[in-house]
Amino acid sequence: MRYSIFMRDIVLIAENIRSIHNVGSLLRTAEGLGCKKVYLTGYTPYPKQINDSRLPHLADKISRQISKTALGAESIAEYFEDIVILIGQLKKTGYKILSLEQTKGSLDITSYKPSQKCALIVGNEVDGVSDKTIKKSDIWLEIPMFGKKESFNVVQATAMALFYLRFN
Repeated sequence: MRYSIFMRDIVLIAENIRSIHNVGSLLRTAEGLGCKKVYLTGYTPYPKQINDSRLPHLADKISRQISKTALGAESIAEYFEDIVILIGQLKKTGYKILSLEQTKGSLDITSYKPSQKCALIVGNEVDGVSDKTIKKSDIWLEIPMFGKKESFNVVQATAMALFYLRFN
């Protein structure tokens, strides 16, 4: 395999994910595919952080629930409330901002050649990536569908996209 694929700097941004179990699975999947960081944004549940502003018993409960599926991958998670500010910061450091969303103008992911620094955004389980976030993204990618369903579960879609970004 080419050495450069392992050097690619990939981060994941999860926007307004509702399910604690999906968050844990996203963390575990991202860590397994070599993401340096997973930014949990908006109302996405997140593991306990240093200087956590939530009530301690709530932060502990949510952390325990995430841990059941993350299995130690919580170490790469960081909560960042405002995704627009986060996108701006990542762009300034050279990241290409990719939204995984079926939208007008989105590219089949298999036709995209990943850049050296990629930030992949995945969205809410029902509504997907928000319009404001899509507008701030550099590229919109979608995974081709061959069955009758119109979309994949957010964790499965993320796994496919991260695998593609890592190995292509």
